[in-house]
Amino acid sequence: MTFIAVFFIAGILFMFFMMFAYNLLVQYTNRVDESWSDVDIQLQRRYDMIPNLVNIVSGYAEHEMELFRKVTNARADAVEAEVMQDPKDVTAKDNILSSTLKTLFAVAEAYPDLKANQNFLELQKELADTENKIQSARRFYNNTVKDYNTKIQIFPINFVARMLRFNKRDFFELGDESVRENVKIDFNK
Repeated sequence: MTFIAVFFIAGILFMFFMMFAYNLLVQYTNRVDESWSDVDIQLQRRYDMIPNLVNIVSGYAEHEMELFRKVTNARADAVEAEVMQDPKDVTAKDNILSSTLKTLFAVAEAYPDLKANQNFLELQKELADTENKIQSARRFYNNTVKDYNTKIQIFPINFVARMLRFNKRDFFELGDESVRENVKIDFNK
């Protein structure tokens, strides 16, 4: 074989490799985007329940208006962060929202009539179910991000990924250690 034929065959093999690598990376990118969409759907479901929950609790605990304001503001911040689709920002805002919701449920414990309210119980049950779905969607998202990040770092596909600007994606992490702590409620204030 001549030098030109070898060069031509090498060029064709390189082209096929580039097409294969590009298509593989697009496939993994789409999986990450799809799994983020699942997280997004579950978070939106939770955000839609919060105003109803705040309205029910506020009927029983009118003197907790500052808490209701915090929950409402945390929800608004979380919705705004979700629109931007930045997992780190969504995680931070979601952690704040989760913390205020824990406080809201802790306050609700002090009102026996509220704990017996059928609407409150149903919302609490739906919210717990949604939280489980959010955790599942987060795990799925993080798994697809792990697969994607691994793929773009593996030789020789890492050269194609770098050349075509397939960048590493962030995990959806719990984040702030303070969110893991138990909520402290003081009714003596």
